[in-house]
Amino acid sequence: MPPIISIFQSSVNDDGISSKRVITFLAFMCCTVAFFANLFFGFKIDTQLYDGMMYITMTGLGVTVAEKFAKKDTINKPIIS
Repeated sequence: MPPIISIFQSSVNDDGISSKRVITFLAFMCCTVAFFANLFFGFKIDTQLYDGMMYITMTGLGVTVAEKFAKKDTINKPIIS
């Protein structure tokens, strides 16, 4: 699988693309575009809109990190002796 697609894979079940990661990445890209548009092209970005996208990015990143360190589900896995 290409490295770009593997970034969006869920670490919990590893069978598909995680919507949390995709939404977080899109919110990050919106913040990045807004930042550069304001910095280089003089566009005025509404502060509340920018803050909202930033909060979505921070929350998504925090949930993804917490998901990585969360305890794995071992109830459904068979015990091999």
